[in-house]
Amino acid sequence: VQLQASGGGLVQAGDSLRLSCTASGGTFNRYAMGWFRQAPGKEREFVATVSQSGRNTGYADSVKGRFTISRYIAQNTLYMNNLKPEDTAVYYCAVAPTMSYSGTFSSVRDYDYWGQGTLVTVSS
Repeated sequence: VQLQASGGGLVQAGDSLRLSCTASGGTFNRYAMGWFRQAPGKEREFVATVSQSGRNTGYADSVKGRFTISRYIAQNTLYMNNLKPEDTAVYYCAVAPTMSYSGTFSSVRDYDYWGQGTLVTVSS
């Protein structure tokens, strides 16, 4: 299983950015997908998740109302609006094996496969 993330970059506060993640090599009707991020000197933290069906989503409180995740089969997209300097981090796409069509997961421990990370930098 391989995950390829793209879309990071340098933006100003208030701007928008879109991250994409494509999975290959697995049976992706049996996975939830998610995004995590890690800022320098901090632990990896949950950002957003989307269920196997694509109909259920979950968000960290810090991004609710600003970020939106969507999914089509083995690809998901994270739309990030009104970005803030505190959103600066390396963002990681991940997949969590599950038999549940509606389950969403916010713990690092639930995810078995991880992408290489893409850097998002938000200047003030």
